[in-house]
Amino acid sequence: MRVGFAGLGRMGAPMVRNLVAAGHEVSIWNRTRAGADALAAELGCAVVDGPADLTRRADVVLTMLADDPASQAVHLGENGLFAGQGATVFIEMGTLSPDHVVALSRQAPTGTTVIDAPVSGSTGAAADGTLLIMAGCTETDAAPLRPVLDAMAREVICLGAAGRGAVMKLAVNSLIHGINQTLAEAMTLAEATGIDATRAFDVIQASAACAPMLKYRRPLYLDEAAHEVSFTVALARKDMELTAALAARFNVAMPQGAVTFQKLKEAEKAGFAQRDMASMLSFMRKDTL
Repeated sequence: MRVGFAGLGRMGAPMVRNLVAAGHEVSIWNRTRAGADALAAELGCAVVDGPADLTRRADVVLTMLADDPASQAVHLGENGLFAGQGATVFIEMGTLSPDHVVALSRQAPTGTTVIDAPVSGSTGAAADGTLLIMAGCTETDAAPLRPVLDAMAREVICLGAAGRGAVMKLAVNSLIHGINQTLAEAMTLAEATGIDATRAFDVIQASAACAPMLKYRRPLYLDEAAHEVSFTVALARKDMELTAALAARFNVAMPQGAVTFQKLKEAEKAGFAQRDMASMLSFMRKDTL
């Protein structure tokens, strides 16, 4: 299938590698051209000059963008995706607000479809093609797209309607960021009594409280500075900000989510914005130890 892909960050680049490996004809675009050129040289795929060119060259266009403003610019800006003619399906794989996804669906050119299909999984899962995709569409809608989706994911769960993938992504991420915050608190408590950090993590990892993310993120928690950033505090704060707005809209109480959101805001203000979210452990330590 002819695939266009916009957004070649920590998640997008490995997803493109899997699409190429699966035999798809992939064209790419990135806001920073150097990133696209380097990936194209590695994979032999085409680089285009603007988002509209992706639409012209592809049957389906995928985006992995950081937030609503970035998505708005790529879809609706000058030379945006919606300015081109060709692709009939636009799949939004970043963490966006449900309202933004629905608005894109309404603004899409006649004869085209917008599907929100955010992913859950680490950069490692993106590289291995074992992401979970939460799709705001029906199984029937997803069927012709399965060769593309299956190249990147271990499972695709269809949720029936536009925006629902975005809702579930926020729900899942609110749980992930809550676990991250609680882990920081638990580790800080153990360390305050004199227990070595590695041994404390050993116990948590062996306990009923251990979530999969704690296992694969262990190296970051124990030595954040020695590892590449995989998910920033700023992105985590953005996720929780969108979650808080969604909860307020539907009058849903999320008291634990509110604490997680507040702590992420405090950490961002304290200079942790571009550090990995594992740095919340360091942030909690600074006021305790």
